Amino acid sequence: MAARNGRRKNTGNPAQFTTLKVRLYPTPEQEELFGKTFGCCRYIWNQMLSDQQRFYNETGAFFIPTPAKYKTGAPFLKEVDNQALIQEHNKLSQAFRVFFRDPEHFGHPNFKRKKSDRDSFTACNHVFESGPTIYTTRDGVRMTKAGIVRAKFSRRPQAWWKLKRITVDKTRTGKYYGYILYEHTEKEPVPVVPTEETTVGLKYSMQHFYVDSGGAAADPPRWKKQAQEKLAGLQRSLNRMQPGSRNYREAVQKFYQIHEHIANQRRDYIHKESRRIANAWDAVCVRADEMNELNRIMGLGNVHDSGYGMFRECLRYKLARQGKPLLMVDRSFPSTRTCSVCGCVMPEEISTRRRTWTCPRCGANLKRETNAARNIKAQGLAQYFHMQERRESA
Repeated sequence: MAARNGRRKNTGNPAQFTTLKVRLYPTPEQEELFGKTFGCCRYIWNQMLSDQQRFYNETGAFFIPTPAKYKTGAPFLKEVDNQALIQEHNKLSQAFRVFFRDPEHFGHPNFKRKKSDRDSFTACNHVFESGPTIYTTRDGVRMTKAGIVRAKFSRRPQAWWKLKRITVDKTRTGKYYGYILYEHTEKEPVPVVPTEETTVGLKYSMQHFYVDSGGAAADPPRWKKQAQEKLAGLQRSLNRMQPGSRNYREAVQKFYQIHEHIANQRRDYIHKESRRIANAWDAVCVRADEMNELNRIMGLGNVHDSGYGMFRECLRYKLARQGKPLLMVDRSFPSTRTCSVCGCVMPEEISTRRRTWTCPRCGANLKRETNAARNIKAQGLAQYFHMQERRESA
């Protein structure tokens, strides 16, 4: 489940968006329709991007054709839900907007390929006099052209929630999931003022996932490490098989299943741990590290595999729903090489291989990661109260 704050309604309460994930069990006919929709979405994306580039090269102006232009030359586009094609146009337009706004962090939109890009499509809900185009039933989801697709719900929406759209996604293991976006209004949470006793600082740790300012370390199950031997054996078997054979395809499917299982374990841990922290503390301080940069600095493992970026995002929205802040400390702040006792800043970065170090000024023996977490907490609180003073004086 994911959520974010949106625009304000006339009620004065903020609009909130919540996504519910459901497992879909389409019939063979519905699977065929979904497969056609995936292919049509890739086709329309590539055609619009190609024509946009050609138009720009010829005229120097920016223009993206609408999907309706291609239906005469590609009648198979009429077999799928038109809303899925319209959403591809919207996604491509949004991709160009963020690229023009910040080309340093967002790359130019690329062409989609069947082998590397995931199979998914999005359709918006429209309410007519005859009823909505997308709605949920007791054991399914009704969609345009597909009809009612059998579904398993882990959670049900509240009666006043408005269904906005659904994204259908097919995993590499052949499972189908629906991500249903709802809009609803909630009362503005009462802002919680953090104190030193009710605030925790978190420092990313490659060994423990994170270490907090109290010295406690999180030790999640080592998903990939536990499955490493199985993956290595499977990879050796794949190298001996004939690509394209039945045994090869079955082994590839097992390979995808193991990785999917690891991802599900990681996601489950991240949601449970972020919920525990959000309920236990009034504020959380973290450093605003870029995951790619952190991965480059560490150099000893894959930071992305840990899911720490997703963990911070889960903390952000879960704290916000309770009126609690997530305090982001600038990534240039020298949390590791600053003594949390006397404030002495070491001239050089402390090596990641050193678990402890001694402050040359006060002689304190410091644990590297716990010390950094305490500095992050102190800096986060200082930034928060400084901003509060500026608001009050304004």
